[in-house]
Parts: sequence; C-alpha cells; structure tokens
Amino acid sequence: MNEKALREHLLRLLKTGGAHVDFEAAIKGLPVSLRGKRPKGAAHSPWEILEHMRIAQWDILEFSRDPKHTSPEWPGGYWPKTQAPANSKAWSKSVQAFRAGLKAMCGLVAEESTDLFARIAHGDGQTILREALLVADHNAYHIGEMVLVRRLLGAWQ
Repeated sequence: MNEKALREHLLRLLKTGGAHVDFEAAIKGLPVSLRGKRPKGAAHSPWEILEHMRIAQWDILEFSRDPKHTSPEWPGGYWPKTQAPANSKAWSKSVQAFRAGLKAMCGLVAEESTDLFARIAHGDGQTILREALLVADHNAYHIGEMVLVRRLLGAWQ
C-alpha cells in the first residue's frame, strides 16, 4: 500500500469509523435532561463519556505534536469531576473541542510532510501512525459506549 492510500484509510477511520456510527450520530438529538444520567448498570453518563473522549484525544494529539506536553494524571485526569455538565454551554463547548481535536489529528495525518512511520522523538517508540490508530480505536470504543448508554436511557433510535 502506498503512503497516500494509507493516509486516506486513516482519515476515513478517524472521521467516520466505517463499521459503526460516527461521533455526530452518537450525540445527535440527545436530550439535555439525559446528558448527566447514568443508567442502571452503566459506569458513566453521556457527559462523562464525552469529556473522557475529549480529554484522551487532546492528550494523544498534544503528545504527538508537542515535546513539552505533560499528560494528565491517570486515571483521574482523564475523566470529568462531575457526572453532568454544568449547563448546555458546557456540553456544546466539549463537543466543539472534541471536533477541533479530531480535525487537528486528521490534519496531522493528512499533512504530507508528516512521516507516519517515524518515531516521535520525545516518545518511547510511538509514531504518528500509532497515535492516529489509538485515537480511532479509543473513539470507536467510547462511541459504542455512548450508543449503549443512550439505549439504556431510552434515547436511541
């Protein structure tokens, strides 16, 4: 496979997921009243999942492009402090930040000057390819979790 095709496949995976719903579908139409609800048997609310996705994606992106980046403390730094957003503005801000982070990761992958296979100098063996796959994998997992939580809350098609 040539590098151009690899970039196209990675971008498709990051943006649409291919085999499952994408981020936009997972959050579309979620009632405000359910954003902070944890259904019986679920560990997280939609808000907690959204914020976790945003924080983890941000951390992976910043690690990938900033040698001075410091990751949050694990695991507490990767989850919100509250079960529910403070208000609709907080939810919207998190959604927009997630979208911006995903767009930035896609930009990094799409940039022809980015060597997908080169080791990240400040890492311990990671490459941009690995980090992009990690973002796609992590997002897919939690998008699936979001759909399941929405089903349990009665808020999925």
